[in-house]
Amino acid sequence: MIKKIIVFAIVCLFNYTTSAQQEAQYSMYFFNPLLINPGYAGSQEALTATAVVRDQWNGLAGAPKSQCLTVHSPLKKEALGLGLTVLNDVLGPTKNTGGYLDFSYGIKLNKQKDRLVFGLKMGVDYLQRDFSKLRINDQNDNVYLDNFSYNKTLLNVGAGMYYYGKRYYLGVSSPRLVKNKLNLISDQTAIQENHYYAFGGIVVKINPLINMRPSFMIKYVKNAPLSVEGNLSFLINEKVWLGAVYRHNAFMGLNAMYQITPSLKLGYAYDYTLTKLQNYSNGSHELMLSYDLRKMVKGFKSPRYF
Repeated sequence: MIKKIIVFAIVCLFNYTTSAQQEAQYSMYFFNPLLINPGYAGSQEALTATAVVRDQWNGLAGAPKSQCLTVHSPLKKEALGLGLTVLNDVLGPTKNTGGYLDFSYGIKLNKQKDRLVFGLKMGVDYLQRDFSKLRINDQNDNVYLDNFSYNKTLLNVGAGMYYYGKRYYLGVSSPRLVKNKLNLISDQTAIQENHYYAFGGIVVKINPLINMRPSFMIKYVKNAPLSVEGNLSFLINEKVWLGAVYRHNAFMGLNAMYQITPSLKLGYAYDYTLTKLQNYSNGSHELMLSYDLRKMVKGFKSPRYF
């Protein structure tokens, strides 16, 4: 019986980790699309570093905890961008650490400096699983006695396109294109399925003090329901972002971002699940800190809306 439970749990885990490492489980992805689209690399006017910490399904034992760090910048040749993404996800007895390089090449489309950017992502994940950390009722279960553990390094590549102007953006991507084969227990295996994303948004000026930004994200993965998410944010006095998000049949939440200085931003998001997990969790929390290390003289000037 325990073998069946573990197999089921790990299959769910792979479905979660595959998406989480691509920013699908990060509520404030629209402030840092590099997590899901390498075409975003270098789109800012600075060498930008962003750190995110997420506590998923707070209050539920063994629930996911995720951290990520991204750094990206345009190069001297304005058409090129370079980025680095470092990820760490923990779910129960499983830990996954990944590192990816992001490359982008952009083409100017008009006098307004709209750009079409092509991106490539390459890197590795190091997956660790230790079932000895599980709480076992049957101490004589063969799986427990075998002290099953599993470590594997996974190579992967991803690609994306990103189109943006001063007040709008649109992207499509598949951050992981390699279908790695993963061992579960004994002779059980699973395959990492490709995830496909489409996202976009537009900034509308309401009055001299308020800008509105509606945005969306659609995610598709084989053998799973289509994920559709919408966000509506307002920028007040070029200083404070306030927004609300809804993912169909999954969660709803609130988010805020404060521009502490022209270079430093601090954000927070809270999600409340709409699934049966609401009986065991009081929601998810996410913190984001972003800092522009170097201003560029070319390209769009501040403020940036995405």
